[in-house]
Amino acid sequence: MTDSSRVIEGHAGAVAVAVAQAHGVQAMFTLSGAHVFPLYDGAVKAEPPLPIYDVRHEQTAVFAAEAMGKLTRRPGLAVLTAGPGVTNGISAIAQAHHNGSPLVVFGGRAPAFRWGTGSLQELDHPALLGPVTKRAATVAGPETIATEMDDALRLAASAHRGPVFLDMAMDHLFGSVTATIARPAPSVPEPIDGETLDAAAAAIAAAHRPVMVLGSDVWADGAELAAAGLVRDLGLPAITNGMGRGVIGPDDALLVTRARSIAFGEADLVIVVGTPLDFRLGYGSFGSGTTLVVHIVDSAAGLATHVHPVAGVAGDLATALDGLRERLSVTGLQRDVAEWAARLRAGHLAAVATDEPLLTAASDPIHPARIYGELRSVLEPDAVVIGDGGDFVSFAGRFVELPTAGCWLDPGPFGCLGTAMGYALGARLARPSAQIVVLMGDGATGFSLMDVDTLVRHRMPVLMVVGNNGVWGLEKQPMQMLYGYDVAADLAPGTRYDEVVRALGGDGECVTDPAQLGQALRRGLASPVPYLVNVITDPAAAYPRKTFGI
Repeated sequence: MTDSSRVIEGHAGAVAVAVAQAHGVQAMFTLSGAHVFPLYDGAVKAEPPLPIYDVRHEQTAVFAAEAMGKLTRRPGLAVLTAGPGVTNGISAIAQAHHNGSPLVVFGGRAPAFRWGTGSLQELDHPALLGPVTKRAATVAGPETIATEMDDALRLAASAHRGPVFLDMAMDHLFGSVTATIARPAPSVPEPIDGETLDAAAAAIAAAHRPVMVLGSDVWADGAELAAAGLVRDLGLPAITNGMGRGVIGPDDALLVTRARSIAFGEADLVIVVGTPLDFRLGYGSFGSGTTLVVHIVDSAAGLATHVHPVAGVAGDLATALDGLRERLSVTGLQRDVAEWAARLRAGHLAAVATDEPLLTAASDPIHPARIYGELRSVLEPDAVVIGDGGDFVSFAGRFVELPTAGCWLDPGPFGCLGTAMGYALGARLARPSAQIVVLMGDGATGFSLMDVDTLVRHRMPVLMVVGNNGVWGLEKQPMQMLYGYDVAADLAPGTRYDEVVRALGGDGECVTDPAQLGQALRRGLASPVPYLVNVITDPAAAYPRKTFGI
């Protein structure tokens, strides 16, 4: 036994909790179930206790744990009871898988001595979870719980990050064991192939119109300072997305996100860092399809295979970006890159200027953009902004530019609605002094609003803003475009979601006059309880999208 380890005697649930705490887990998210009672007992009796946050739907528990993992860059922990408890969490687990979020989900399991006889909620979970996790397995018995839990937390936190699922038979979870709990050693990133870095540096040095894309894994890998240093030292124009928003702030002359059409259409090289070449980036096909691409990811499995980058770099992102900066400080960039960057910045600023009429629109019904125009004046630099919705949150992606990295949470490429209350709970715990602002479409609101009860019970004030246009905007417009009509795309107009929140112990108000928006948002941010601003918006004001993700 080393100085950093200790021996614990107790049931397997207590051991699992002790291992989680050794890995820096700060909270347990759950919905009560007898199959996992030993984990609760272990959390309550731990020294110090591990706080338990119980929710109204298992999906919310997993989303909360995912948010904790994304914001703290340590695995979040969700504990789900057997059978439907686990299946209710699968969509959220799948989203964490697509987002590369560090997460461990521990499931209850019907007793081993009853297996196959039809015990309550008997289900072989790992067979379902395998495709959407890094590993899904059943813990064999109390004697292996410490090792299995330690391995799960290490795997979830290692590149490329993602969810790990364990379940354990109820009788085994109650079983006694003596285990040694050690504080985990820092993980050692995989070495980066110097030749691939050389190839990437050579491509950047030769480019006349390069642009860099900084995605969520730049934040997850702790590479935001390395990325900002590379961009600024070399004068590379940059586009940010996901949790990469804020790596290059809105006032930086090298941020050109709003000129992405020009950038992607005319660039001769696109350097994509920390994000897949999926539908959000045109599947990696830029310009006429002949634009060169450098893809830099945190693990080899993340390198694009549907396109052929001129260089693919896999490994610790900070190391990779520092390596590029070192190489390019010797060669420099082409002289006309500065002119190119200035042209893109001018295009970015021009697009921002054209937004002003929408952001200040006095139209009746309210244009959704006006909400974001008012948010600009109330958001603090470290505010965490959460998007849960389709059309309404698309406007947020366009208009909300954050000055601080690691402050943006949205469903990501899987696009699962219902994240709002779980992400809000996790964010409030991870960032106790920050503003937490949740942006929801009225469709998405229906997925998780009952968990306002969770926020109220656990004293978690957040501001919720609903863009309430009474339709499924992301579906209504495409259906009309395709068929000339739409079906199953309408919701009840003007639903009083604010009254639902008040009934659950929170507070809120309904806004129909754009002139009242600013004060409503300020009241919400000052509220000691969860506060919902229900904004009745124009259903005809659809987001002008260029891709439907297909």
